Amino acid sequence: MFTDRRIERHQLPYFLKVFNRFTDKPIGFLGCVSDEGLMLISQLPVLIDANFELRLKLPGVEGHVQVIDLTARCLWCHEDVTPHHYDSGFILYQPPAEYSALITTLRQYFSFYPLPASA
Repeated sequence: MFTDRRIERHQLPYFLKVFNRFTDKPIGFLGCVSDEGLMLISQLPVLIDANFELRLKLPGVEGHVQVIDLTARCLWCHEDVTPHHYDSGFILYQPPAEYSALITTLRQYFSFYPLPASA
C-alpha cells in the first residue's frame, strides 16, 4: 500500500470545504494540496482504495461561487491529532485546469518572497 507522500505539499492555515459532488453534502475540509492530489480533513474516516467524486466551492468575484469537480482515489486515512478528525490522502484523476489555477493561486498567496535589499 502507498503511504509515503512523494510530491511537495502546501499546508493551508484556513480550510476550504470539500463536498460530495452528487449529494452536495460537505464531507470535510481541504488540508493540503498539490498538483496531483490533496489531503482531506474530515470528522469520519474515509474508505481507502475507493474512488470519490469531490466538489470544491471557492468564493468568486461579486459573491459568485466557483465550482471545481474532481475525481479522486483515497490512498490512505488515519486519525488526525485533533480528536474526532481524520486525515485522508487522495490522488486526483485528470484534475481540470481550474484546479491547477487554484494550486497556483494558493502557492502565491501562502508563499513568502524575499524583498530586495535597500541601499
